[in-house]
Amino acid sequence: MSLKAWYRPVIIWCVSLVFVAASCKKEAQAPKPGEQQTTTFTNPLLNAAPDPWVVQKDSTYYYLHTLGNRIQIWKTSRMSRLKDVTPVTVFSASATGGNSRDIWAPELFFLNNKWYIYYTASDGNDRAHRMWVLENTNADPTQGSWTDKGALVTQPADLWSIDGTVFQQDTTLYLIWSGRPFAGGPTDLTQNLYISRMSSPFRLAGQTVKISSPGYDWEKRGFAVNEGPEILRNPAGRVHLVYSGSYCGDDRYSLGLMTLKEGSDPLIPANWTKSPNPVFTGLASANAFGVGHNGFFKSRDGKEDWVIYHANSAAGEGCDDSRNVRMQKFSWTSDGLPIFGEPVATGRSVDVPSGE
Repeated sequence: MSLKAWYRPVIIWCVSLVFVAASCKKEAQAPKPGEQQTTTFTNPLLNAAPDPWVVQKDSTYYYLHTLGNRIQIWKTSRMSRLKDVTPVTVFSASATGGNSRDIWAPELFFLNNKWYIYYTASDGNDRAHRMWVLENTNADPTQGSWTDKGALVTQPADLWSIDGTVFQQDTTLYLIWSGRPFAGGPTDLTQNLYISRMSSPFRLAGQTVKISSPGYDWEKRGFAVNEGPEILRNPAGRVHLVYSGSYCGDDRYSLGLMTLKEGSDPLIPANWTKSPNPVFTGLASANAFGVGHNGFFKSRDGKEDWVIYHANSAAGEGCDDSRNVRMQKFSWTSDGLPIFGEPVATGRSVDVPSGE
């Protein structure tokens, strides 16, 4: 037998081993049974989940919502599978003190290479509601320790304040929140939107500036409220502010829109333009009542924009733990305004965000 004739079957045998190995590797990397079929989800994602918030860092999403006496973080790579995540508790309220009750609307931000949680709290007295800050230097906010940085004191007067969110323009940080001046006396429950410059992620440095008051009828149902402010940038980078209007326990609670003049100073109220009508409202046929207090995120591949929000599934359920969290994709007009459409009905199959 020639040498050539001898090594031909050996080569065929080795090539076969390569194909077998590749096949085994492919099988090992394949999704688990069941996961492979998960291309849709249904709303609601979670029950008893008011005031949802999500932030994305790299390929990971961190989700939070109001729990009342603690703060938890859900960590996931697939927002459509939020219900499968076991949350991590990062803060528990003490028995007494200014942040011992009403732990509401936590929001997580990565600023100056540290994580910060902004949340509302009180000592149980409504007039004591203020915004508070936690700090974590760990790269993963579900790990490491959280340091209490205290309350965010508004200037020049320390006023009732809730729903703080951070807005960064170039290198400057601003805080936007919902506040009550009690200008009409102790029974005046009007809530406005305010902004202030920050000297650090846990300190306000500038004067408090009012940028919005509830003036339209749709903002005054129950009582006059502007709250839950959230920054939304369109594909061209234009700054919008989406907020919730009317009392949260009213079935007509809805989302409104403000737009900042391009390249302008956000501390000048005239630079903000408010749309006269709500941009996202409830829909009885979708089992969506009192829609509001939202957040935004991109799909994993960055191709889609999604809104996450809470709603009640039946009329008259009020402003409590009956609210559940939902999400849906949205688009943009040619002028760069968001198109949220109508709430997607509960139980309806929705395609998962692209890239999941």
